[in-house]
Amino acid sequence: MMRRLLLALALLITASLSFGGGALAHTRSETHSAWRIDGSTIYLSFAVPDIEAKRLAAKGEDQPSNLKLGAYLAGRLEATAEGKACPMQGGATPAGSTVGYRRFEFIFQCPSPKAMVVSTHAFFDTVPSHVNFAQVQTGDGEFVEQLMTADKQSLEVSGAQGEHNLEKASFLDYIKMGMMHIFTGVDHMSFLVGLVLISRRTKDLLFVVTGFTLGHSATLALAVTGLLRPHAEYIDALVALTIALIGAENIAVQTHRPLFVALGMGGLMIGMAVMKMLGLGGLPALLTLGAGLFTANYLMISGHLRDAGRLRLIVTLVFGLIHGFGFASDLLEQQIPPAKLAQLLVGFNLGVEIGQISLVLTVIGIAALMVKLKIALPRVIVTDLAAAYLVGLGLYWFLQRAYA
Repeated sequence: MMRRLLLALALLITASLSFGGGALAHTRSETHSAWRIDGSTIYLSFAVPDIEAKRLAAKGEDQPSNLKLGAYLAGRLEATAEGKACPMQGGATPAGSTVGYRRFEFIFQCPSPKAMVVSTHAFFDTVPSHVNFAQVQTGDGEFVEQLMTADKQSLEVSGAQGEHNLEKASFLDYIKMGMMHIFTGVDHMSFLVGLVLISRRTKDLLFVVTGFTLGHSATLALAVTGLLRPHAEYIDALVALTIALIGAENIAVQTHRPLFVALGMGGLMIGMAVMKMLGLGGLPALLTLGAGLFTANYLMISGHLRDAGRLRLIVTLVFGLIHGFGFASDLLEQQIPPAKLAQLLVGFNLGVEIGQISLVLTVIGIAALMVKLKIALPRVIVTDLAAAYLVGLGLYWFLQRAYA
């Protein structure tokens, strides 16, 4: 009975998370800004990924011209001092950038060095869920980090300390960051609920949590230290795919028809690879082809095993590797102090562990309470509905992130 209720609770929590907080899921629409204050002058370097710039291209164009993109940004970037506008000097100036990005430089001349506020309104009009990772170097050399969103498009920088200043953050602050990354990441939370769903015994849950922990700990360290730097948009899509796979595995096991499920999931991604080869957009063809082959083989193997618990240790290790890069994405956009790198990694990772364990224990605790109150739902119905929901949710996010 407890397993039955646990599955029901997993369904309810997953539904409430996705419908109530869909905007908190990891987004792939992002830009980067670096503001430097020198007296009453503000220097801005604004970087736009090619995938974002393409949104402004005319029909038949792959990318907008520098003139068009620069004019768009110039009309949506601003600064003020003591409530008065800081005029932009000379407009947008194209600058060198890394592969896959377009960068422009701007200069604002303010009437005063006091009470400065910088703002960016770029791309919020095309993608409401867009985010801008802003870094500000104040006149005294301090760094301020801020995530600009549609609801918060401005940042006060004169004398600001910055709520995301990693240099001054304590070990407890790093732990809190890791916990909040779990609690505000709906896709990661949905995946964890899915892990509870596929774990029929305590031993199974131990296997999947262990594998997931080992995986994300490894890639979080590799990404933050700079040894590996994968494309964030690819990782976001693969994180969504892991959610769909958790649900698909349950369907394959429950229906005893893994071939049908494997062909459906694997065929979808192989089809996406073919579409990419034909120039119809999406993730790189080799990436989706490899994901399709992995998906099909994983579902076939797990669907024919009587006890897939030990297999899930390996599989969730792979899933953890993917989610680890997702955990690192926010940290990579901030000014990480080299002297505190080890402390940040340990604290952030510990926070992630506390967050995910808290979520799992909360699910189990509420389920135990429901058992005590003798509230029950048919296990088969709950399992099928929960699994189907996770597949639908994961595929929706996967396709959205692959083709957004």
